[in-house]
Amino acid sequence: MPLARKLPRHALTVAITLMLPAFALHGQVAFAQDAQPTAPAQGETQTAATLDAVQVTAQRRVENLQDVPVSITTINAEELDVFGSGGNDVRFLSGRVPSLNIESSFGRAFPRFYIRGYGNTDFRLNTSQPVSLVYDDIVQENPILKGFPVFDLDRVEVLRGPQGSLFGRNSPAGVVKFESARPSQEFDGYGKVGAGSDNMWNLEGAVGGGLSENWSARASALFQRRDDWVTNTYPGPNDGFEGYDESAGRVQFLYEGEGFEALLGAHARHLNGTARLFRANIIQKGTNDLVDGFDEDKVSLDGFNHSELDSQGANARLSWDLGGYTLYSITGYESVETYSRGDIDGGFGAVFLPVSGPGVIPFASETADGIPEHSQWTQEFRIESNNEGALNWQAGFFYFNEDYDVESFSYDSLNGGAQDGYERVNQTNDSWAVFGALTWQATDRLELRAGARYTWDEKDLKVEEYWNTGFAPCVLGGLCSIEDLAAAEPDGNLSASTEDKKFSWDLSATYELTDDVNLYGRVATGYRGSSIQAAGAFNTKSVAAPETSTAYEMGVKADLWDNRARINAGVFYYEIKDQQLTAVGGSSNANILLNADKSVGQGFEMDFQAYLTDTVLFTLGSSYNDTQIKDSDLAVSVCAQCTVTDPLTADGKALIDGNRLPLAPEWTHNLTLRWGVPMDNGGEFYVYTDWVYRDEVNFFLYESEEFTGKSLLEGGLRVGYSWDYGKYDVALYGRNITDEVQVVGAIDFNNLTGMINEPRLFGVEFKADF
Repeated sequence: MPLARKLPRHALTVAITLMLPAFALHGQVAFAQDAQPTAPAQGETQTAATLDAVQVTAQRRVENLQDVPVSITTINAEELDVFGSGGNDVRFLSGRVPSLNIESSFGRAFPRFYIRGYGNTDFRLNTSQPVSLVYDDIVQENPILKGFPVFDLDRVEVLRGPQGSLFGRNSPAGVVKFESARPSQEFDGYGKVGAGSDNMWNLEGAVGGGLSENWSARASALFQRRDDWVTNTYPGPNDGFEGYDESAGRVQFLYEGEGFEALLGAHARHLNGTARLFRANIIQKGTNDLVDGFDEDKVSLDGFNHSELDSQGANARLSWDLGGYTLYSITGYESVETYSRGDIDGGFGAVFLPVSGPGVIPFASETADGIPEHSQWTQEFRIESNNEGALNWQAGFFYFNEDYDVESFSYDSLNGGAQDGYERVNQTNDSWAVFGALTWQATDRLELRAGARYTWDEKDLKVEEYWNTGFAPCVLGGLCSIEDLAAAEPDGNLSASTEDKKFSWDLSATYELTDDVNLYGRVATGYRGSSIQAAGAFNTKSVAAPETSTAYEMGVKADLWDNRARINAGVFYYEIKDQQLTAVGGSSNANILLNADKSVGQGFEMDFQAYLTDTVLFTLGSSYNDTQIKDSDLAVSVCAQCTVTDPLTADGKALIDGNRLPLAPEWTHNLTLRWGVPMDNGGEFYVYTDWVYRDEVNFFLYESEEFTGKSLLEGGLRVGYSWDYGKYDVALYGRNITDEVQVVGAIDFNNLTGMINEPRLFGVEFKADF
C-alpha cells in the first residue's frame, strides 16, 4: 500500500516538508523567478541568491506585484514546465495557488474554475462561470474555450475576489490570466520532447525573432498524446478509454514603431480522444470509500465514448502613445466546435435484463452534447494616463457578442447505440460596458484606488428542434416532441430572454509601512449575468436571475531578509446575493437553475517563498475557505441510492441551508522545494518536488455520505541535469508519485457512479533553448 494511503494527509505534508531540506546540502537554484544559470562575467563576484521583482498586469498596467492591492498569485514559465510534465491539461493548475480549484466532468475539454470556493458545477455547454479566464487580453467566455492548452507562456496570474470594474461581468469570484510569450527582435526559442507511461508523448516548441527593423514574430506549437490506460472488459464499441491526442498552435506578429505598437495573433486547437470516464457503483454504500477490489485500470461499458474539439481564434492589440496618454484597441474573435459522448450509467445492461453490471444499473443512459457552430467577438477601447503626477486614470468601452448552437443527443445502449433523442438550442449574448479607474498617490506612503463599471447585458435562448423516442419519456407519457415541450411550459413558450443592467465598483488602499512592507485593503463588487436552462426530457426551462457579490479583504505584502524571502498574506469575507446554483441529477434526473438568497465565504490566503540557503528555494501556499449557503427554504432533489445527511422535506427533497458550496474544499496547501548542485562548465544537477493537498469536498448541493469526496494529496518529483548554463536540460519526472486513487466527481441520478483522479505517471523529458 502506498505511503500516502497509510499516513493522514496533513501528517504526510508535514513529514515531506521537514524531511526534504535535509537533502538540500548545497547547490545553485534559480527556478522560481524565471532565472537560469548564466555564465559569470570575468572578475564578477558571486552574490547571495535573492528573489526578483514580479511584474503583473492585474490592474491593466504593468506593476510590481507587491504594489497591487489585490490578492494575486503568479506562476512563471519554468514552474508551468514542471507542473505540466506528462501532457497534463489546464487542470494541473488546481491547487497550485491558494484558493484555486479546477475540475471537469468532460475531461480535457471543459474545465470548471473555482476561486475561494466560488464557482459553478453546471455541465451545460451554454453555461457561464463566475471565474473569468482571460487569454492574451481576450475573455474566453464559453467554458470549452477555457481548456486551451498551456504552452509557451510568460506567466499565469490568478486574481482572487471580484474584478468587476476592469474585467467586467462574470468575474465576481476572480480572474485567471494567461500571458503568452511575446515576440522580440532577439532570435530565440525552445524545443521540448517528453515520453512517459502509457505511450505518452509531449512535443512542444517555439521560435521567434526579428523580421525587419520594426517587425518581429513568434510561432509555437504543441502535440500531446497518450494511449488508453483503462481496458473495457465488456465487448462494447470501445476497447479502452482515457487516451487522447491533442495539438495546438499559436503565431504572433509584433510591430513596434515610433508611438505605435501592434501585436497580432492567431491560435488553434484540435482534440481527439475519449470523454470523461464514468464508473458505475464504485463507491461503497454508506461511506465514501471505494468498493473492495476496485481496479482503476478496468471498466465494463456497453455505450460509446468519444470526444472531439476544434477551436480557433485571432486578436489584434494596438496601442498609440499620445504623449501623456496611451490609447489601446483590443479586438478578439473566438470560435469552437465540439462533440462529447459518454456512457452515463457507467456500466452495461439494465436490471430488467438477464445480465447487467457492475452492481445495480437501474436503466441505461448514454448521451452526447456538442456545439456545431459558435462565434465570439470582443472589442475594447481604453485610454490611460501615464504622467508623473500624483493622479493617474484609465477609462474605456467594451463590447461582447456571442452566438452559438448547442446540440444534445440521447442513445439507446441496449439497441446498438441507436439515437433516440435530439435537441438543438441557440443562444445569443450581447453586452457592452463603460468603465474607469483612478489611482491617487495621496501621500508618500498612501496610495488610493477606485474603479467603476456600468454593464448592459442581454441574453436570448431558443429551442429550435426537439424529439425523443426513448423508453422513459414516451412509454410513460413523457415529452416526445417539441410540441409536448411547449405544452409543458406554464407560458407555452420555449424561448427565454433576459436583460441585466449592473453597476460594479471597487475601492482600495495601499500603505507603505516600510520600504519592504505594504499593507492593503480592498472592497469590491462583481456580478454574473442571468442564465437560462432550456427545457428538456426531464425538466421545463428555468431562468436564474443575475448574482452579485461584495468582497472585503485586507493583507500584507512583504519582502524579507534582504529580498531572500517574500510573503503575501490576507484575510477576506464575501457575500453573494441571489447566487445561481445548478441542481443536477437526483432521482428525478433534473437539471434546473436556482437562485439562493445568499451565500457567504470567509478565510485567508498565504504565499511564501524563501531561499533557505543560497542553494535551496522553498515555496508554500495555503488557504482556508469557509463557505455557506444561506436560504432556509431552498430544497433540491437527492439521489435515490445514497445516504443523505441533510434534513428532508415531505416530498423527499434536501434542505441545503447551511451547506458548503459544492467542490469547495476548506483547506488547500501547496509546497515546492528545489535543490541544485552546480557542476563544471555551467552544469547543474537538481531535484525538484511539488505537493498539492485539498480538503474533502461536497460533490453536490446536498450532503451525503457517499458523495463527499475525500481529501486528496498528490505529489510530483523531478530529477534532472542542465548544462551550458541552462541552455539544455534532461530530466526524469513523476506525477502523482504516491499513486493516490480517489473519487473526485460523481453522477447521482442513476447509481453510485464516480470519476477518479489522473493516474500515476513517469517519464523523461529533454528541452533545449536557443
